[in-house]
Amino acid sequence: MQIQVNGKQLDVGAALTTHVNENLADMVGKYSHRPLEAHVTFSKDGHEFICDTSVHLSTGLSAQAKGRNGEIYAAFDAALSRMEKQLRRYKRRLKDHHKDRIDPIESIGAPTFVIEAAKEDDEPESLQPLIVAEMETPVQTLSVGEAVMQMELMGAEMLVFRNVQHGGVNVVHTREDGNIGWIDPRNIK
Repeated sequence: MQIQVNGKQLDVGAALTTHVNENLADMVGKYSHRPLEAHVTFSKDGHEFICDTSVHLSTGLSAQAKGRNGEIYAAFDAALSRMEKQLRRYKRRLKDHHKDRIDPIESIGAPTFVIEAAKEDDEPESLQPLIVAEMETPVQTLSVGEAVMQMELMGAEMLVFRNVQHGGVNVVHTREDGNIGWIDPRNIK
């Protein structure tokens, strides 16, 4: 597994890189036989260190976790602990992921736009929003169960995906009551 360790305006030393490589490889190896790559990014926010960790698995899914602490090693350990909890929770499903799937997970790039927020006092001149940035977001073809698992592994509030049953765009999201919401526009009766 390739592990990339970076620091945002922060020098990441050899000892920390070795600590990250050994511990992350051991932990991910318990839950996934063929992890592809991992990215670990350290940054500082005030007096706290922040560790963002992302692991891309051979199943096509990815897991993300974030840790915060006053010490940089403890921030990494917190992120590692969160990721281990996620992977442990989905261990059986991650290993069985390809069993029911004939083809690997497909992913298409969809354009994503960042729109400028309207100011409270200003009247908009037109209804056409001002685009601030343009990016590309991968949209995977998944079953609803896989989409829920991917959303939770990423720690995201929402996931847009193509439904493997009909190819239409669907959304799963975390509701305020803690349950998962599923939006399927093609399922209109």
